[in-house]
Amino acid sequence: MFVKPSGMPYYRFLRSLHEACLFDWYLEIGCRSGESFAPVRSKTVAVDPFFRAEINIIGRKPAQHVFQATSDEFFASGFLARNGIRLGLAFLDGMHLVEYLLRDFMHTEAAMAPGGVILLHDCVPYGPGMMTRDLSRLPKGSWTGDVWKMIPILRMWRPDLTLTVLDCRSTGLVCVSGLDPDNRVLAGAYDRIVADWVGVELEAYGVERFFASFQMASARAERAAGFPLFRQAAVEGVGLEPVPVTP
Repeated sequence: MFVKPSGMPYYRFLRSLHEACLFDWYLEIGCRSGESFAPVRSKTVAVDPFFRAEINIIGRKPAQHVFQATSDEFFASGFLARNGIRLGLAFLDGMHLVEYLLRDFMHTEAAMAPGGVILLHDCVPYGPGMMTRDLSRLPKGSWTGDVWKMIPILRMWRPDLTLTVLDCRSTGLVCVSGLDPDNRVLAGAYDRIVADWVGVELEAYGVERFFASFQMASARAERAAGFPLFRQAAVEGVGLEPVPVTP
């Protein structure tokens, strides 16, 4: 039986998080209109192959770097390492196919600061139609693709990580903490993981098995408690000045 996340909308949670917490550097992949990162106050790197921003996306940010590129192209550019950027928070909402999100996660973890957190969107589907991998037959409503697989993959291959699944409407928000930028387990097993998982359907894996593997935590409770999941990643009085970067 599918369980539909029914907590506060994810964009409202993100807005509240950025209003309450300042991060030295923030990365967002899959931005399109820019509405999700417009409220951010931290130094920001935004990546999307087709931006359609018609609003003020700079706001109070001391630095904003926008890359109109695929995430693979962005990470291949070496921008983060070349500029010594360590990320406090990252929100990954790019291509909703597991092999893409797995790569984005691997590259992002390698650039995280101590205590940093990675957020994965759309990992909790609430119906079968939204999980298609066929890009020519995408649903009219929510499309999660098959990134639900990130939850069992990370539990299997990276039991050292802490996964907290927030009940953000409408397809969940997975907070991954306890990150280790030096860990190369996923990179070393990437081809095997993709081969094992690309063809797996949730119905065959087991819908009840999947939902029984985690409990959804309240996003509202996280906000009311002052965002304890993100306290180690947040900074006070840091990152308020622009820094020179190498293109």
